[in-house]
Formats: sequence, structure tokens, C-alpha cells
Amino acid sequence: MGIFKRSKSKIVKFWKNLGPGLITGASDDDPSGIATYSQAGAKFGYSLLWTAVVTYPLIISIQEMCARLGLVTDRGLMGNIKKYYPKWVVYLILFVCFPSIILNIGADIAGMGAVGNLLFPKVPAFIFSILFTVILMYTIVQWNYRKIATVLKYLCVSLFCYIIIPFLTTTGWTTVLKETIIPDFKWNSDYLLSFVGILGTTISPYLFFWQASMEVEEENEKSIVVDKQILADMKSDVKGGLLLTNLVFYFIVLTTGTVLFSAGIRQIDTVEDAAKALQPLAGDASYALFAIGVLGTGFLAIPVLGGSLSYMLAETFDWEEGMNKKFHEAKGFYITLIVSLIVGLFILFTGISPVQALIYTAVLYGIVAPLLIAIILHICNNKKIMGEFSNKPWSNISGVITFLLMSFAAIALIWLYFKQ
Repeated sequence: MGIFKRSKSKIVKFWKNLGPGLITGASDDDPSGIATYSQAGAKFGYSLLWTAVVTYPLIISIQEMCARLGLVTDRGLMGNIKKYYPKWVVYLILFVCFPSIILNIGADIAGMGAVGNLLFPKVPAFIFSILFTVILMYTIVQWNYRKIATVLKYLCVSLFCYIIIPFLTTTGWTTVLKETIIPDFKWNSDYLLSFVGILGTTISPYLFFWQASMEVEEENEKSIVVDKQILADMKSDVKGGLLLTNLVFYFIVLTTGTVLFSAGIRQIDTVEDAAKALQPLAGDASYALFAIGVLGTGFLAIPVLGGSLSYMLAETFDWEEGMNKKFHEAKGFYITLIVSLIVGLFILFTGISPVQALIYTAVLYGIVAPLLIAIILHICNNKKIMGEFSNKPWSNISGVITFLLMSFAAIALIWLYFKQ
């Protein structure tokens, strides 16, 4: 009993320490990300499982730098860029990130609406999309930061739906292990496009801004003084959150690779397609879990997407900011968030399909990600800004590898675009 109590106590303590890192990581598995991972599994089976392992240390290095930057400077990423870089850099980032985040929000709202319609066919998808958008706007404006953070934290549990599904189906675990450990890279445009899509979905620029700003929120909320213990807790939080997101990413590819690829279903463009295809092949339980997971991750990711945009604009134009403030205290911040959700919703009625939105988003993210990673590395190596908490060699090695990989992804995206 003593061992059980100690284990339980450690688990509880670990859960309490999880915060911005968990929410940031889990929000990366949004409905649009689920569509990307589902397409990879349906088209190539287990061949892309290895990417979940390879991207994990890379995204950790970038998100840890963003979190450390926020804690040490008490300023978000955009606030630091504004202070230390020319104005054109700030406006270039805004120019690229604003439409990409809005398109991402639109794709997620559409995905949630479509899945709501699958679960309750009598209600049109657009009604669900409107309903979900209204619920999100109300809770974000009315609830305080602590309540929002707590709800987002518990919404992360919905991601476990995807981890359960492969155990409800027949899975070739020996082949799975082999494909996980030994990369089976295929030099063709379809495989390369899936690989680039995974990189863009997993290492998303909006997460950089959210992570840094949320660490500032936590620091101000708890009135903490940054020291080595705080940074150690932050690293555990980031590693734990991103481990969950990559596990889910891994299991979505595994699920669709097991069920859809094996059945000869090669084209999955939306989460709706993935859920529909799973139902007759994997059973109602897997179908329902997949659909519930989409709704949970949508409610988790959309506030993160809208919030990251609000932090960016607030820091650029020196507005009051923060989810710990009431609406009248930070009007610009909240109006940006509300407008981003409304515009995202109206993408449904413009004729732009969620798939097109995802393609445009991936291209825009791919362009800005290398620039942002280079800036993050530059700031985190500046001892005048970061003091004793500047980058260690391992952070630089991982960061440079991530920069090179994302630069490759950007070049590959442009090449594939003009090739078509």
C-alpha cells in the first residue's frame, strides 16, 4: 500500500506541474492535424510512423526555448521580436501568421461541425460549427485564466481516445515496431508532401507564440521568481505535453494505417472522411472514440490558435493582454480573439474547402517557421537578454537541426507547388 500511495502521489504531483506545456502540446493535435496524420496513415500505412519519434526531440527544443524566453524576459515572443528586431520583421511575421492562423481556425471549426453532424445526422454541420464557435467565444470572454487553463488541461484527456483505438482492432505489432525504428523514406512527391505536411503540423509557428505568452501568464498568475527549479518544472511540463501530442500523432497514423491502408482506402482529406471510413471497418466503438477526440481537440486547439493571434497583436501594438484579465481590461486582446473565431467560422461560407485551407496554412507556416526558429535561437543565445539562462550546446544542436529540417520543408513545399 505504501508503494501504491507513493506512486499515486508522484502521479498527482506530475499532473499538477503540467500546465502550458501540456496545453500547447495537446493543442497541436487539432482537427486539421488529425486530417494530416490520417491521410499519412491511409496513404502510406506504417511508413511514416518514424516521424513521430524523430520530431519529438526537435519540437521539445524549440518549445523549451520559447517557454524559457517567456519566463526569463517576462515578455512573449512577439514582444521580444518587437524590442530587438526591425519593425519590418514584426510586420512580415504578422502578415504571414495572421491569415494562416485564421485559415487553421476555419478548418478546425469545419472539422468539428462535420464530426458533430456524423454523431447527430439530423443536425446540419454548419449549425454545429456555429454552436461550437458561440460556446468558445462565451467561455473565453467570461471565464478567468485559471478556469480556462484547468478546462483545457482536462480536455487533453480526450486525446487518449486515439491511443485506445489500435487495441480495438487487429494490428501487426512486429511490422509497427520495425517501421517505427527504421525509416522507410520514399523519394516521390506524394510521400514528400505528406512528410512536409507532418512537419508543418507538428512544428507549428503559432505554438511558439502561445508557449512563450502562456509562461508569462503562469509567472504573473503565481507571482513566481524564475530559478533553476522553475525552469526544471517547465522542462518537465514541455516534455510531458509534447510526449502526449506525439503519442497521439503516432497512434492516429497507426490506426489509419492499420484500418484504412489495409482496406485499400488511400484518400482521406478530412477528419469526417477518416471517421466515416473507420466506422464500417473498425466498428462503432473506434468510430465514436475518433469523433469524440476530434471535438475535444477542437475545443482545446481553437482557443490556443485564437489566443496566439491575440498575444501577437497585443504585443505588437502595446495593448493590455492576458486571459487573466477581464474583457473591459483588455478589449483589443479579446476583440482580436472573437474576430478570429468569427472570420474562421465564415470561411465555411466562402467556398474555400477545409482541405484548401489546410494546404494554404501549411504553405504559410512553412515559409515563416524557419525565420521564427532562427530568431528564437538568436535571442536564446544572447546573454544580455537571457543571462545565465541562455542556450546550452544541446539546445543549439537540436534547434539548428530543426531549422535545417524546416528550411528543407519550406523549399520542398515550394518545389512541389510549382511542379504541379
